[in-house]
Amino acid sequence: MDVSNTTFREVMAGVATPVTVVTAMDGDRPHGTTVSAFASLSMTPPMVLVALDRESDLLTVIRSCRRFGVNVLASNQATLALAFARKGSGKFAEVPYEVQDGLPRIRQVTGWLACDLTDLVDGGDHLIALGTVTSASTPGGSPLTYHARVFGTHRALDSA
Repeated sequence: MDVSNTTFREVMAGVATPVTVVTAMDGDRPHGTTVSAFASLSMTPPMVLVALDRESDLLTVIRSCRRFGVNVLASNQATLALAFARKGSGKFAEVPYEVQDGLPRIRQVTGWLACDLTDLVDGGDHLIALGTVTSASTPGGSPLTYHARVFGTHRALDSA
């Protein structure tokens, strides 16, 4: 049975996802792109996965340096998510960041992971980057999420 692209997109729009900016360094130049296909994979060892478009400039950098960072965006960083979702260079021009663990870490994110690239796995028009986490921190705050084609955040249900 063939599933139409439209139906598939509609189903996936109903799934709330975290919004991250995945980063890497090309020498002394930072690269990054917005990624919502991000998940934990393993606790022992600690591993995550991110899906990157095969045509992504960032993927080329990650293949070369074999490392990547995951910046879990805060609920007030939707503009930043949109800026990093566009193609081209200069995304870090007005973004406060620091190099931590050799990777660009955006300031005021709710979570940070530094990863060594373990493998790249075929995923249709994307490649799935598997990363072993080498450093992590969670400054806290409400995360940015994407659901029904709009940004939002998670809120706990009232307990009954």
